[in-house]
Amino acid sequence: MRTANPTLNSRTFEQAGYGTGTAGMTINGTVNKVGILLLLLIVPAAWVWNKALTAWDPAEVGTLVIGGVVGGLVLAIATVIKKQWAPVTAPLYAMAQGLYLGGLSAWIHMSYKGIVIQAVALTFGTLFALLFAYRSGLIRATENFKLGIVAATGAIFMVYLVSMVLRLVGVGGIPMIHDGGTVGILFSVFVVAIAALNLVLDFDFIEQGAEHGAPKYMEWYAAFGLMVTLIWLYVEILRLLMKLQSRD
Repeated sequence: MRTANPTLNSRTFEQAGYGTGTAGMTINGTVNKVGILLLLLIVPAAWVWNKALTAWDPAEVGTLVIGGVVGGLVLAIATVIKKQWAPVTAPLYAMAQGLYLGGLSAWIHMSYKGIVIQAVALTFGTLFALLFAYRSGLIRATENFKLGIVAATGAIFMVYLVSMVLRLVGVGGIPMIHDGGTVGILFSVFVVAIAALNLVLDFDFIEQGAEHGAPKYMEWYAAFGLMVTLIWLYVEILRLLMKLQSRD
């Protein structure tokens, strides 16, 4: 089982061991956990969004956003290292990301009216469309498909890493890919497509884990992994929409 999602790698279920009978992981159980994590993300996100727009000052929620980013990173690392903690760390991760996404979305809304709602709709529309395509067999997670997505995801990660390092040393990042020009838009379209296709790999990974009876706590871990992909997809869609609107 290969997946480009760093939280759901090919050895995740092997390292966790396998459960038996009703005590094992199920698809329905994982779906329920995804719903809980989404709710735990939405509540703090809505609170920070309202706080930012009421004050109409980005600095009003700056500390919350930074806390969400740092807390989310620490909790994500802890969850990956100690998967048995997922029933506790995954909900905390969702709440931390809610703080981050609520503030980020509010800041973007102040400059680009309407694109936050568009990004949310496109994210969930993509999720359900790909889930339907996967369940109906229109898209199959073959080994070649998985290899391609893994390679593309790794390439994107390296591009972002190099760009971040260049910014830190004062070079200004990789030219053109972050602006609203044709190259920047095409790059964002590519990244959005790869982020979306990672959902297919996640669906397949969750299905395989359920079929092999992975331990029950892996429902929380698998839901956490899917949330990582969804958050990445939402942020990339926001970037693409900002680039498109900046051309108007």
